[in-house]
Amino acid sequence: MVVAAVIGLGLLALGITLYLQQPKFGVLPEGARLDRIKQSPHYVDGQFQNIVPTPNFSEGNSVASVWWSFLVTKKEQRLIPVDSIPVIKTDLMALNKDKDVIIWLGHSSYFMQLGGKRLLIDPVFSSYAAPLSFLNKAFKGTTSQYTAEDMPDIDYLLISHDHWDHLDYPTITALKPKIKHVICGLGVGSYFEQWGFETKLIQEADWFTVIKLEDNFDIHVLPARHFSGRMLSKNKTLWAGFAFVTPERRIFFSGDGGYGPHFKQIGEMLQGFDLAIMENGQYDQRWPYIHMMPEEVVQAVEELKAKALLPGHAGKFAIANHPWDEPFKRITNASQDKNYELLTPMIGESVELDNHQQSFSRWWERLE
Repeated sequence: MVVAAVIGLGLLALGITLYLQQPKFGVLPEGARLDRIKQSPHYVDGQFQNIVPTPNFSEGNSVASVWWSFLVTKKEQRLIPVDSIPVIKTDLMALNKDKDVIIWLGHSSYFMQLGGKRLLIDPVFSSYAAPLSFLNKAFKGTTSQYTAEDMPDIDYLLISHDHWDHLDYPTITALKPKIKHVICGLGVGSYFEQWGFETKLIQEADWFTVIKLEDNFDIHVLPARHFSGRMLSKNKTLWAGFAFVTPERRIFFSGDGGYGPHFKQIGEMLQGFDLAIMENGQYDQRWPYIHMMPEEVVQAVEELKAKALLPGHAGKFAIANHPWDEPFKRITNASQDKNYELLTPMIGESVELDNHQQSFSRWWERLE
């Protein structure tokens, strides 16, 4: 029996090892890429560090306690909607490329036309955002309308960090023929090289780096308060937010992360924004430092000096134990009487950046 148990454990360990070799897990930075990472002031003691101390969990919580709670605690009854999420199918191929628009594709995925360029941010078109297909399934209706085939050629693909709900292997490989350039934080390029992208197409950058494109278009790689890692290794690649600056407008994308002093710093550095695209969802009092509460999103938007807010990170996946529609309700309530405009488009609905008369419904109120 002892021999059988040892053999069984050995086979299990071998199976896990082989499973983790699948391309979707990626490879960690090494060689010249790792040497460059070590030069970053944000890389200390073998890991990237946030600007301010950022524990993953609040006091009294741990990975073990959170997993135990996840497995045995009663979940919110409305964690997942009963109804299908409404989606508008916009023909992205037919859009006038000179027209500045943003289209939310669910969760933290966005298609953007800005300054004559087509950009795609954190695309996840799969029916789940996890290592295993039965984990973290997408809400009904959110994956049937937009696929890689619906995307036009993408001038710049931007990836905020390497978590499964932001960097999706099947989506990226399906998009590969359409992607002209990739912009990401330090180390994230190792995934793209493993997945067959040419090195010359990948641009990795540290926080507070300005990537100057042609036609007076700048992309700022900016700090977020979060973490990285797709499985066992933590914080070996950099997480980030972005700012897109053209002569006509300034757009901020937060990426994932908790509230911190970086928002005020960014707002002052770039002198405000026309629009802030912000994480708003998958929050929990047990991890208050790595995801913002909706009320903190409002504070961050005010410190960014943004004229409008487009919230995301909700409406597609249930990663935290809150009602699926709560982020929309709380951000709507918290945005009352503020000095910015709240934009709440449905998935696929065009936000026309030159159309200041455009309005959006509270679509979540019609669903169970």
